[in-house]
Amino acid sequence: MNAEASPLKFKVNRDVLADAVTWATKTLPSRPSAPVLTGILITAEAGGAVRLSVFDYEVSSRVEIAADVVTAGTVLVSGRLLADISKALPNQEVTLEQIDSKVDVTCSSSRFSLMTMPVGEYPALPQVPDASGTVSAGEFQNAVSQVTIATSKDDTLPILTSVRVEIEGEKVTLLATDRYRLAVREFTWNPGRPDVSAVALLRGRTLSDVSKSLGGDVTIGLSNDAGKDLISFTSAGRVTTSLLVEGEYPKVRSLFPDSVPIHSIVETGVLREAVRRVSLVAERNTPLRFEVSDGMLTLHAGTGDDAQASEAVEAVLQGDPITVGFNPHYIAEGLAAIESPYVNFSFTQPMKPVIISGQRDLESSADESYRYLLMPTRI
Repeated sequence: MNAEASPLKFKVNRDVLADAVTWATKTLPSRPSAPVLTGILITAEAGGAVRLSVFDYEVSSRVEIAADVVTAGTVLVSGRLLADISKALPNQEVTLEQIDSKVDVTCSSSRFSLMTMPVGEYPALPQVPDASGTVSAGEFQNAVSQVTIATSKDDTLPILTSVRVEIEGEKVTLLATDRYRLAVREFTWNPGRPDVSAVALLRGRTLSDVSKSLGGDVTIGLSNDAGKDLISFTSAGRVTTSLLVEGEYPKVRSLFPDSVPIHSIVETGVLREAVRRVSLVAERNTPLRFEVSDGMLTLHAGTGDDAQASEAVEAVLQGDPITVGFNPHYIAEGLAAIESPYVNFSFTQPMKPVIISGQRDLESSADESYRYLLMPTRI
């Protein structure tokens, strides 16, 4: 536990405070197991540093800002309320001062008094793991966004709401599946040591939120703290830690076929727009049909007395013609994750998984650093 709070007072720029509080409080739990977990722990140090921390026993967020510290001390106040107040203040210097059991927030003629919570009841923050390696925030965010689309939204299956992180030397692989699709993304990073090797399961929602909030270089650390496996992400004074998910991840790599006899290559942007239009008439749980023939890929949606739509786009076919049905939402998300000018569909049979990947041009090979494997639906 932390030591009992002592009075504090510091002054800080409004934008600096609002940015830090808003970022830290994004990880506040929606259903806290104890009232103190709705708080943000504020620690002011005599050297001019102020630390803001949030922790719910699973995920912690902490950020350090520079401030004019008049009196060092620690307080615990409502995180969401302070975030709302700090964003609403005028763009002037803000003073936070503890007075008895309240914290006064003053900015120009605006003044708010927040009740404090007992600092002694707040859980001790986890130890931040030593660095395992670094990667640029842009590369990391891009990889996470491509993979987390395939995580399950069913919280009764926590393993499938997670992303599997595999680290082998300079290579990092992210995998996610919800049983209907599988996303795999590989990228290189700067490992702390060349022989680093680790596997971790992390909630996809946590990973997505973390990746969107970091800039510059991201330092990732893995450790075992007090018998619990932990991962950390550090960037520009912001640190997030999270407990890892326990359990055995499905052996999803076996889903990739040994050989793929049929390929269809289409312009990514053209196909995205065609899918968006034709899907407008696709009722819930009805497939979007892909008819692949020589020189053409034709989309169909709707049957019988329902609204119907079709659209044809140019395609290069390697192998035999094939007709496959896809969930419209799943295929749209997969295409949105492809960044290359062309998309390569690799087919085996109409009801076998299809591999979707990017391709730089019609002559080059598919880029397998990102693969989106999708189970077809019955037509």
